[in-house]
Amino acid sequence: MSSNANRGVVYKGAGKVAVESIAYPELAIGNRKCDHGVILKVVTTNICGSDQHMVRGRTTAEEGLVLGHEITGIVVECGRDVEFIQQGDLVSVPFNIACGRCRSCKEGKTGICLNVNPARPGAAYGYVDMGGWVGGQAEYVMVPYADFNLLKFPDADQAMEKIRDLTLLSDIFPTGFHGCVTAGVGPGSTVYIAGAGPVGLAAAVSAHLLGAACVIVGDMVEDRLAQARSFGCETIDLTQDGDMADKIEAILGEREVDAFVDCVGFEAHACGCNHGKEAPATVLNSAMTLTRAGGQIGIPGLYVTEDPGAVDAAAKQGALSMRFGLGWAKSHSFHTGQCPVMKYHRPLMQAILFNKVKIADAVNVEVITLDQAPNGYAEFDGGAAKKYVIDPHGTVAA
Repeated sequence: MSSNANRGVVYKGAGKVAVESIAYPELAIGNRKCDHGVILKVVTTNICGSDQHMVRGRTTAEEGLVLGHEITGIVVECGRDVEFIQQGDLVSVPFNIACGRCRSCKEGKTGICLNVNPARPGAAYGYVDMGGWVGGQAEYVMVPYADFNLLKFPDADQAMEKIRDLTLLSDIFPTGFHGCVTAGVGPGSTVYIAGAGPVGLAAAVSAHLLGAACVIVGDMVEDRLAQARSFGCETIDLTQDGDMADKIEAILGEREVDAFVDCVGFEAHACGCNHGKEAPATVLNSAMTLTRAGGQIGIPGLYVTEDPGAVDAAAKQGALSMRFGLGWAKSHSFHTGQCPVMKYHRPLMQAILFNKVKIADAVNVEVITLDQAPNGYAEFDGGAAKKYVIDPHGTVAA
């Protein structure tokens, strides 16, 4: 098997990615066999906003990294210790790599597994500081701890009919949903979603699914705001001047929301006339201003410990100028970290299969080939209101 061909999307330095020949995956972790793993033929693999942080040179990612952590595929080889996943199964891969054995995994906190990354809790495919695992924007990829990690679709033919939706189960749909759950969204809630990229749009869909009365989405790109309006959201154009509380009041009749979800992260910009300037704590400070006393703030947006391109020395170390006293005074709850995908992916799969949600329409999925990936990265970085899904083998189009 190791002589088989494989290609992947490779980070080549700030602003550059390329599709190159890479090694065919082996059932191995370093020098030891990985009998609990499988090799997948990738059916779909998505470009994520967090990939863009690396490609823009805003992390310490090294050149040569094979990108991609949003993976759906067909099992083509199983390790000898894999019991419940079989060759030919069509599966969704959580972006978190989790052993299923450690304290965190046993508590359902699979985003901070203690055994899959020697540097820190938590690992992911194709991502800086996340354990060195090879990414899945490729034709083939190896997945460890397969019985624990993989979500098998119950009917492969049915799944292929809905693959544009189901491909989003590996990350952005659960991540958006997690942001809303941790923000306390429920029936009758009023919700503000910061950012109308794919995760922000997924969070907005999730807020509706959870029964929110009003979902408000803020962004600086009109096409993305139009996408949010297409499924019933109110929107705020953050390039326009004016007080945010006034804008919330114009929609709700109140100056605060019940729940706030930050889907922007550390590359946040100021609002209004200063919208071209980076201000990495802007969204977090807005969250404390705009969330009611006793409310919850979900933060699925990525914040890093090292940002070489930050606007000041403190931000380069992940130290942001937050008005934390305001959040303390209002008894806010802050919920951070990677989404534990396995907590959500099966129920969200059911919502897709039983037509309770049309997540692909909401985030505007566009399927592209592996060779089109560099252009997809460029368009996404330019603010395209799309979620790019790579189809390495032409399976979806067929």
